[in-house]
Amino acid sequence: MSKIREKIEACNSSNSKSLTAFITAGYPNPECFTDLVVNVSKAGADIIEIGLPFGDSLADGPVIQSSYIKSLEQGVNLDRTLKYISEIKSKIDTPIILMSSSNPVLNFGIDNFCGSAKKSGIDGVIIPDVPLEEYNEFFTGSFNGLDTILLTTPTSSENRIKEIDRRSSGFVYCVSVVGTTGVRNNFDDYVLENLERTYQTVTVNKMQIGFGISSPENIKQFSNYCDGFIVGSAIVRSLEKDDGDYSKTISLIRKLKEACKF
Repeated sequence: MSKIREKIEACNSSNSKSLTAFITAGYPNPECFTDLVVNVSKAGADIIEIGLPFGDSLADGPVIQSSYIKSLEQGVNLDRTLKYISEIKSKIDTPIILMSSSNPVLNFGIDNFCGSAKKSGIDGVIIPDVPLEEYNEFFTGSFNGLDTILLTTPTSSENRIKEIDRRSSGFVYCVSVVGTTGVRNNFDDYVLENLERTYQTVTVNKMQIGFGISSPENIKQFSNYCDGFIVGSAIVRSLEKDDGDYSKTISLIRKLKEACKF
């Protein structure tokens, strides 16, 4: 069993949904990034998703896009991100997912990327701009040993969700809303209906919900429709405004994880 799925199942067995915290690589301070991730994990994040900065990201809203630009301006690239992950893995055993657009992976070379990713300690990858139709061509045998996490959306048909579920490993990433990442204050009935439909359709993998999940209230609202949650923009926005010790962000992580308990 994959380490990522194992972590989600352990949380569920302990009467909790899993919490995945998304953080942009090197943000907000490249010199303190490793310690930040370690502290986020210790505060309650069960899984860490690290976003590789890229200038033309597919589905990220303005908060994450802005963090990408700032990290790129400070020289954070794939090599540096892999180094961060190696450092983090030397301190904690928390599963780590790398989220990247396909272009940096292709430019690095798929075989080289997969070898370097495994060596650094990455447990899984999310590459959202590789469509299901190109799965076999992109995710070659080099990815063996890395979970490949695919995304469903509110527009995914039942048959497509089943195929995504069949090809995914680690978990299925359920995008809660149509659009880009970002904090949302309201979700209509269609969102709840889609989450329920998707959760019933995903039977091979565990399922985590992302996009718009930003508060303990959101987690409580959607808790019946998933095995875990992914929180990104709310964390990145908190980091942007936080103090040097990231005390507000650490407090946010603790509150989010507390809300995951059932």
